[in-house]
Amino acid sequence: MIVVISKLKIMIKPCCHVLFFTLLAVGAANAQRIQDDSRQKEKIRSLISRMTLQEKVSLLHANSKFYVSGIKRLGIPELALSDGPHGVRAEVNRNDWAYSGWTTDSATCFPPGTALAATWNPALAYKQGLVLGEEARFRKKDVLLGPGINIIRSPLCGRNFEYMSEDPLLISKMAVAYIKALQSKDVAVSVKHWIANNQETHRDSVDVQMSERALREIYLPGFKAAVTEGGAYTVMAAYNKFRGDWCSENEYLNRQILRNEFGFKGVLMTDWAAAHTTVKAALSGLDLEMGTDIKDYNQWYFADPLIKAVAEGKVPLSVVDEKVEHVLTVMFKTKMFDESKREKGKMNTPEHQKAAYNSAAEAAVLLQNKGGLLPVNFDKIKSVAIVGDNATRKHCGAGLSSEIKALYEISPLEAIKQKFGAKVKINFAQGYDKQSSFKEGSNAGQSNSNHVDWKLIQEAVKVARESEVVIIFGGLNHDFDTESFDRQNMDLPYGQEVLIQEVAKANPNTAVVIVAGSPVKLAGIVNRVPAILWSWYGGMEAGNAVADLLSGKVNPSGKLPFTIPVALDQSPAHALGNFPGMNLKVNYEEDILVGYRWFDTKKIQPQFPFGYGLSYTAFAIDNFSADKAIYKKDDVIRAKFVVKNTGTRYGAEVLQLYASDPASPVLHPEKELKAFEKIFLQPGEIKTVELSIKVADLAYYDETKKAWKVETGQFALQLGNSSRNISKVINISIE
Repeated sequence: MIVVISKLKIMIKPCCHVLFFTLLAVGAANAQRIQDDSRQKEKIRSLISRMTLQEKVSLLHANSKFYVSGIKRLGIPELALSDGPHGVRAEVNRNDWAYSGWTTDSATCFPPGTALAATWNPALAYKQGLVLGEEARFRKKDVLLGPGINIIRSPLCGRNFEYMSEDPLLISKMAVAYIKALQSKDVAVSVKHWIANNQETHRDSVDVQMSERALREIYLPGFKAAVTEGGAYTVMAAYNKFRGDWCSENEYLNRQILRNEFGFKGVLMTDWAAAHTTVKAALSGLDLEMGTDIKDYNQWYFADPLIKAVAEGKVPLSVVDEKVEHVLTVMFKTKMFDESKREKGKMNTPEHQKAAYNSAAEAAVLLQNKGGLLPVNFDKIKSVAIVGDNATRKHCGAGLSSEIKALYEISPLEAIKQKFGAKVKINFAQGYDKQSSFKEGSNAGQSNSNHVDWKLIQEAVKVARESEVVIIFGGLNHDFDTESFDRQNMDLPYGQEVLIQEVAKANPNTAVVIVAGSPVKLAGIVNRVPAILWSWYGGMEAGNAVADLLSGKVNPSGKLPFTIPVALDQSPAHALGNFPGMNLKVNYEEDILVGYRWFDTKKIQPQFPFGYGLSYTAFAIDNFSADKAIYKKDDVIRAKFVVKNTGTRYGAEVLQLYASDPASPVLHPEKELKAFEKIFLQPGEIKTVELSIKVADLAYYDETKKAWKVETGQFALQLGNSSRNISKVINISIE
């Protein structure tokens, strides 16, 4: 081999040496990977051949809330799972949901899914994945249950705060980065919830109906990217039905699409208590049953009943072997058979905390800033009023399965006092009380949450008059944004509208900070206050991040990952009367027109559009062009432009490239997001940016031909910084 390389080097020009040896190294790495895969398969086959049927089946169902049995005699370890889309959940008891009372399970708490998507920065998603992987390994976990990537279809869905976005491309880019990073730490992700878990109302019984085109264009892309690009090791089946069959036993979803089309070789598990049968679930591709409240684990569908089904010939032994192979494959990929080579993990390092801060700071969306009220110059004021329950409320420890026992959580009031209390008088007023209550599975506790407490409002008005600037912290909490039920409406609860209006009358220099993970109705306050900052649930560093944003130490750069309607009935599912459905059926009649696709196509003006967000600086875009005028269907479009920071502060702009097919006889959205990039610039700095789109990604799903189709003719490429603020347009042709 050395002789051959030596001879080849003589024949190769010096400038090609690097390329040649790079290709050689890649080839060698691929050959090694193939060899390793072959050895792994041999080991798996050997293990399976030595197992009894009972041992095989023991690997296919839980033996407690978050564990799956190992097989000691064969050296197969127990599989440990944990909740944790944005932080590793505290330890719960093996056989009930009570917390175990550990003193070593306090974790780093990141902002949840919608906040992460609002950064529009896959690099932050990657960093979050690294931190979660390290902390999961420190806690001896093998599978982390996340990310949640269901489409935000309605403003009312209780789990919107976990689900990132209404747009499949934004979800895909963020999820792939998160998955690759987390799994690099020898922990498997579990991408959830497969599929169409877009509401919590009747989530364990509702039957979702949608067109094949909507499925392919809106609801599948995030999962496809998670598997084919991210390499997700496990996927979690949703509670609901899809076209008449439970997602956990849906032949079309699980065999035809996930396994055959996406090439998924990992573990398909149930959500907790989402199994319904033995034979049908086994034959349709389910691998692992998790999380019911049945005490005798041997009675689960994938326990003794599965052994019986094999004995009766209803389930072939080869199907059981296939499932065991999937479980063992995940174990090998996460190095569970060789702990000496496995990541050891870290917990709560300063680097982890910095990553949580960066996510919170970069997620915040500046919605309104009339007259430049923000940032507040705390060096030039003597007093500030801080108003609102969310100024002091901590949110990490709620939301059910995503609740985190954070090592610490800094509230906004704490951070403002720490940073500015020595030089500025800080006047606090409660403003409103949390009147709601929480009961898992029922949103009835929201019913009594609209009482206006005039005593608290009068106290807030008093401190507002005594202060130069007022900052009201309002929004929601996890009595509203939570697993297990949906919100009753989009209103700001607890009389907040009245509070904000009265305080703004007393002091026009009033900024509102919205803490929430889902759209809320802002129509009653946008014309009453000059400034609105959406800060999400900011995780453990929430207070520090928002204080730095308000003071201008950090320039807001987040963009909305969903549309905020003026009123609920503007949203497509509600405009058409299809949320949450009737008689345990819900029809996605809006089809492909989800989120901004609906608003833009129907020419409906939202309160704030998808992709929207202001800055303390300004940006200009120029010289927008494509590398060609005419493209073939297998080409890649390369669009270039120049962006300049024309303001006086360092900041970031998210440039969004949309495509439209204006002359198509087939229904298309007004525009669809096809590429984006977040650009960081110093004042006066200029950068040239190139965004690429495969022509194939301009296709729509042709239901008659059951295939993707790229139409010929003219397309418009639209460049802007939100779906409604398009500054440059060029036309291209596809032949």
